[in-house]
Amino acid sequence: MNNSSHTNALIDATARIIIAIDHQGKITNLSQRAEQNLNISVGQNLTSTLPDLWQQAETVLSGQAPQQALSLNLAQREYIVDINPLLIDNNIIGVVCTLVDSQQLEAMTSNLPSFQTLSRELDTIIDSSSDGLFVCDANANVIRVNPASERIHQTSAQKLIGRNMRELIESGFIDRSAALETSQTKKPASLLQNKDGRKLISIATPVFNDTGELIRVVVSERDITEIDTLQRELEAQEAISDQFREQMLAMQHAELDSKQIIARSPEMIRALQQAIRVAPADSSVLVLGESGVGKGLIADLIHKNSRRETNPLIKINCGAIPESLIEAELFGYEKGAFTGALASGKPGHFELADGGTLFLDEVAELPLPSQVKLLRFLEDGRITRLGGTNSKNVDVRVLAATHRDLEKMVEEGLFRLDLYYRLNVIPIQVPAVRERRDCFVPLLRHYIDLFGQQAGSKKRLTRAALDALANYPYPGNVRELMNICERVVVMSETATIDLPDLPAQVAQRNNNLAYNSLDWPEGTSLQAALDHVEKNILEKAQQRFSNQTEVAKALGVNQSTIARKLKRHNLS
Repeated sequence: MNNSSHTNALIDATARIIIAIDHQGKITNLSQRAEQNLNISVGQNLTSTLPDLWQQAETVLSGQAPQQALSLNLAQREYIVDINPLLIDNNIIGVVCTLVDSQQLEAMTSNLPSFQTLSRELDTIIDSSSDGLFVCDANANVIRVNPASERIHQTSAQKLIGRNMRELIESGFIDRSAALETSQTKKPASLLQNKDGRKLISIATPVFNDTGELIRVVVSERDITEIDTLQRELEAQEAISDQFREQMLAMQHAELDSKQIIARSPEMIRALQQAIRVAPADSSVLVLGESGVGKGLIADLIHKNSRRETNPLIKINCGAIPESLIEAELFGYEKGAFTGALASGKPGHFELADGGTLFLDEVAELPLPSQVKLLRFLEDGRITRLGGTNSKNVDVRVLAATHRDLEKMVEEGLFRLDLYYRLNVIPIQVPAVRERRDCFVPLLRHYIDLFGQQAGSKKRLTRAALDALANYPYPGNVRELMNICERVVVMSETATIDLPDLPAQVAQRNNNLAYNSLDWPEGTSLQAALDHVEKNILEKAQQRFSNQTEVAKALGVNQSTIARKLKRHNLS
């Protein structure tokens, strides 16, 4: 046997696909396995028969490092390829390509203990995923399906593996395929699928080898119909998640005359927490906040969680009673106390609230003489009727509320300092609606549903109408929000409330916001738009604050920055 025959026999005995080529790409030697699997022969040129392999071989022929463990698709099969230089006297005269069928390699490695352990871990991860997972090859043929996908499609993996996504679409199994799209574009793809009346979201991710060739497409899918259901359940139980909400929900069935407390913003949540925390005590509470924010609701909440809940809660608006009658209304009067008085006399609100709670709304409107008598009661717990001489003990807890600045009124001599300190034992600040933006949507939906039930017609807001209402500042607070909801429910002619059904002040603000934010004239540069917005903010800040220092503090910049920008916009 000559050397050439010996060499060929040696190559064939390796049972490997081995190809030797020269600098021109001509095959100079190869194994029988190479002839059989790749349908090539000695003398052929690799540039035309296997161009992908030749492209990698050229880099080694040019003197670059050997190529190891390349993944290439050749003759419709996937191979792991090593390319090494063929050297004589340190000169590269060609290269030798060694190819291993990846399926054979997988079969061999699958028997290794370490591989089996890793494979089991990977199988456990894939099979335990709550998301459906499809694994496809580069041509969108299904090669793996996890149990979650079997549940989603109500089809076993055996019926899907080996099938192409085009075939599955044609058979009506799915209407679209993210895997097919990714196999064509080699880019990630996300799309919605319709499946038996359900909505599925599919996200396909391409997987590339070291040479940038697509080798796998991994598709995760989820039934978002189920997610919508879970989201609704989550929203329904959201109020139960915190302790204070659990307390409120338990109360709402038996108190507040079916008024619903809606709190999503941190400020409102804090106010309600404070109210519940202070309820068991008998301390005086001063509720602060603008008109219409729901100060009376805080008083209800405190009373209903106190030991006095079975006794009366008497409410009186100090600003709604004439000054000449306020003392008689609060403390009562004896027979003949004044002209027009009842012959039998009359108990005042303090006596009516004995054992319970008295809520003095707009307490800042109390005249100074009545403030003196209120202070006396807070000090000794005794009252004296107007026109009477005998005092009596009454067990009453006092809650007060105002929208005015009592400290400023004290400085101006309009409110007694000692009474202020007596009332202000525990202050609770109720935020304005404009500061409770997280509450807007729940409040709007609640009152639309409430007034719809009262009117005997179910109404709903369009997205545009809901956005417009949510962007309105409600200077009248919750009271104004309720009035607007009642108005649109009563006045809308259809079951759907849209922008034309909204009050003029809401619609006009929405139009202004839309113009200011979006409707820039054609050709406006980005810098011009930014300058316009900056100037608008500075103008509004100048209207709200008295000097540049306050403007700078509110906008979070230095005073010198404000001065420079005012000068730039000719506002100084």
